[in-house]
Amino acid sequence: MNDAIASPRQPVRSTSLVGIADCDIHPELKDRYGLHPYLSKRWRDHLDQYGELGFDVFSGNITYNGSTFNGLRRDAAPPNGGPPGSDLTFMRKQHLDPNNVVFGVLQPMVALGNGGRNLDLSNALATAINDWQIAEFVEPEDRLRASVLVVPDDVAAAVAEIEKRAFDARFVQVEIFTGTTEPLGHRRYRPILEAAAHHGFPIGMHIGGRVGGRTASGWPSYYCESHIDLTFAAQTQIMSLILDGVFDQLPSLKVVIVECGCAWSIELGHRLDMLWQRMGSEVPALKHPPSHYLRQNIYFSTQPVEEPDPPEELNYLFDKIGWDKLLYASDYPHWDFDDPRYAFKARISEEHKALLFRENAKNVYRIL
Repeated sequence: MNDAIASPRQPVRSTSLVGIADCDIHPELKDRYGLHPYLSKRWRDHLDQYGELGFDVFSGNITYNGSTFNGLRRDAAPPNGGPPGSDLTFMRKQHLDPNNVVFGVLQPMVALGNGGRNLDLSNALATAINDWQIAEFVEPEDRLRASVLVVPDDVAAAVAEIEKRAFDARFVQVEIFTGTTEPLGHRRYRPILEAAAHHGFPIGMHIGGRVGGRTASGWPSYYCESHIDLTFAAQTQIMSLILDGVFDQLPSLKVVIVECGCAWSIELGHRLDMLWQRMGSEVPALKHPPSHYLRQNIYFSTQPVEEPDPPEELNYLFDKIGWDKLLYASDYPHWDFDDPRYAFKARISEEHKALLFRENAKNVYRIL
């Protein structure tokens, strides 16, 4: 696929030009059978008999105390039953309506993330999740948009899933979790990135997938260590995408780093530039300093936003990252939800608030 070919996708039409764009909303299944209506009998029977075979280190829910209840807010549990995020009516009442969310991007984290060891099952689950998002959230709620969940380890199937959804304006990005088998810049994944760029889809890289549990230095003692360690996968992905020349080949490709913080990107750009100046001969095809691509092609969701003391230093951090590269995200309905009324303790100008809460999302997701 050639990135130079004009994207056939039409811009997304929003119901309003005012209000908030929330780039990280997590829908949940009502129960363990929630995907059954979207799966063939073969896979329903398979799941009932064998379950999912993934790569996780935990056999059930996340066992760290700080992330029990699947990391979800207990007060977000619908009054009629089911887990937080599973009831659209309650989502409207608790988040969409009171916070004036006029455009929300669904980031499903159900089933096997980037896929399990059985790729046929993984692809069936990804397709089912994509169908489920539309049927149970996007179709009845025109403020919401879906993500195209793909299984990166099956490149042909991932490209086919992108092609299948490319002309459906209800999908606004391709979702890949930061924990891939290999960093995403590796050539094996290039057809997926080419398909996304060709159709004007940004890549939403959400924290998760084949990461968590064991750190690069061994097993952590505390949940705090594990929680922060998750962000390092995003840094690895950025380095891979830049140094493997993805953005030279696909200059229009946008990558949104979701739920990984953002302040660390400032130092990452400095260090990469320093090493490139000294060892650029290792990557002679790179046309620009690494920070150029970080500044041009990488975007960050604000949740979990860094909270410096004093709070006004947040303006300094966002100045360095670029106000046009930051997208508001609530992480609803997770326990570390960022309420748009209180997420930013610093005094932020009205111009910058407009960028954070609305204008940047309109650019990334091509909202009219």
